[in-house]
Amino acid sequence: MNFRAFKKLASIALVAITSAALVAGCGGDTSKKFLNIGTGGTAGTYYPLGGAMAEILNKDIPGMNASAQSTGASVANINMLKDGSIDLAIVQNDIVYYAVNGTEMFKDKKVEGLKGIASLYPETCQFVTLESTGIKNIKDLKGKKVAVGAVGSGAEANARQILEAYGLTYDDIEVQYLSFAEGASALKDGNVDAAFLTAGYPTAAVQDISSQNKIRLLPVEAAQADALVAKYPFYTKTTIPKGTYAGFEEDVPTVSVMAMLVASPNVEDDMGYSIAKAIFSNLDRLEAAHSVGKLIKKENAKNGMSLPMNAGAEKFFNE
Repeated sequence: MNFRAFKKLASIALVAITSAALVAGCGGDTSKKFLNIGTGGTAGTYYPLGGAMAEILNKDIPGMNASAQSTGASVANINMLKDGSIDLAIVQNDIVYYAVNGTEMFKDKKVEGLKGIASLYPETCQFVTLESTGIKNIKDLKGKKVAVGAVGSGAEANARQILEAYGLTYDDIEVQYLSFAEGASALKDGNVDAAFLTAGYPTAAVQDISSQNKIRLLPVEAAQADALVAKYPFYTKTTIPKGTYAGFEEDVPTVSVMAMLVASPNVEDDMGYSIAKAIFSNLDRLEAAHSVGKLIKKENAKNGMSLPMNAGAEKFFNE
């Protein structure tokens, strides 16, 4: 090798070494923390909230690279947490309870190692019928066509448990396994007598029905609500205020489950602390993302917690 070639090689090597040093000095990719957040469908509540959470984490946690992705919601999110394709997820607390205890849709498929970050807001159980049906309470559903939710869904399990509290089983009704979008359409068309959903209120699909038809929400009375809470600890008692839906001016007692933020076993305790602190220091950003954000409060972060908490998140809420 002649001197000119050697000099050229030496210059290239020096540039490479200098570039590497600059990358290392800036932290480079080695300091990045990647978190994938599972949400739900793009038209739902979880997706905008998850997007806002990703923005908050990226802003408040140094080196964070968080992103939210659309998923099939609660049950799908549990399975994705289990296989490691996401790190955080918004999930109903009843679905989490089934997963960690190996019951309902997770029968014989118990999921280990999940940790709670925080409970977020109530998702309310709503039996909806039209005023014209004459149905006024859940006992009146006997012998009626009822859309209870898609097979294997969290809403379907809620409907079955609430009916059970009234001494009814699917043998007592004409059960229709329809998602609420399908159930709402069938209700408007007169093909079912009532439809059930679990969602934060006011729910857009119910608002749509009430804009064209006089509706009635069926109450879950105190005795049945107490029995549900005693048997299924993920339920909380709720009242849907009068006027929530057009043309229906009655307060309606019912029960709710909680939407919550759950972490995979890969999220360490110090990261759990940072996540909880960042999110609950920026609740205005969540409220801007979706109206349910106003229901997310630090003092409610342990309500309905249906699995062990991440120790770092628990430390934050105990401060």
